[in-house]
Amino acid sequence: QSIEHQTSIRIQDRSFFLQNPNSGSRIESRKRMRHFLSSSHTLLLLSIALPTTSFSIFGTGNRNRNHNPSPTIFSNASNESSSSSISSGSRTTSPSSSTSSSSCKASKGAEVMMKSITPKWYQKSISITAPSRGCHLITSDIQKEVKEELSSIDIGMANLFIQHTSASLTVNENADPDVRRDMEVALNKIVPASWNRDGTFHHTMEGDDDMPGHVKSSLMGPSLNIPIRNGRLALGTWQGIYLNEHRDQGGWGGGHTRNIIITLQGQG
Repeated sequence: QSIEHQTSIRIQDRSFFLQNPNSGSRIESRKRMRHFLSSSHTLLLLSIALPTTSFSIFGTGNRNRNHNPSPTIFSNASNESSSSSISSGSRTTSPSSSTSSSSCKASKGAEVMMKSITPKWYQKSISITAPSRGCHLITSDIQKEVKEELSSIDIGMANLFIQHTSASLTVNENADPDVRRDMEVALNKIVPASWNRDGTFHHTMEGDDDMPGHVKSSLMGPSLNIPIRNGRLALGTWQGIYLNEHRDQGGWGGGHTRNIIITLQGQG
C-alpha cells in the first residue's frame, strides 16, 4: 500500500501539539502523547500512513526549526499496534482489533512474499578449449550449461569469469564471422609479437605469444556481467559471447583448456 500522506511526530518535552499544515490549527495533545510514549524526553521522527491528510506534532520545549531531525521510522498500517489513530481534522482512539484469522493470513502472505524476494544463487565451472588462436563465439555453450538454472530466474545478473591470464572474454557481433577474424587482426596490431624480440618486453621465456597474450587479456578483460530477464541472458539481437584465445597453443588436440566460472543470482 502506497504512502500518500505522512505524519511527523517530534518529541522534545512533556507538552505536545498537533498541527494540521493545511489549516494551521494546533491542538494540544499532552496526555495522549504521554500515554503513547513512555519517555517524555525522547526525540524522534515517526512517519505513518494516513488516508486523507498529514499532521505535524511538535513539542513546546526548545522548538528550534534548525534542529537536525531524528531518524525517520516508517510504519505500515498493518504493523501498527498503537491504540491511537488520527483521522482528517480530528483524533479518535480505538483499541486494536486484530483477529486470529487475519493474523494467519498476514503470516502466510509474508511467507509467500519472502520466498518471492529471496535471491537465488547458482555457480558452475565449465571448461572450453578454443579450436585455435583467435576470437570464438561460445554463447550457445554458456546457455546450454546453465539452461535449467536460468529458467528459474525472472530478473537477475550472470557473471562469467575466466581463470587465465592469456585468454579473455568479451561481447561482440554474433552474425558475421569476419568480425571475429578482424578482432584478432586488430589485437595483433595493438600488441605485436615483435615486441617480444625487440627489447620491448622482458618476460620472453615462454614464447612470442605469451607476453602479448597477457597484455591482450588485460585489455579485453577476464569477466562479463550480463543481465538475466525472464529466464534468458538479455543479450542484444546481434550480441554474442566471445572466448578470446591469445596463445598459439590453444587447440582441441591438447591445447589450453580454459576454465570459466559462471555465477547466477536473481529472483524467480
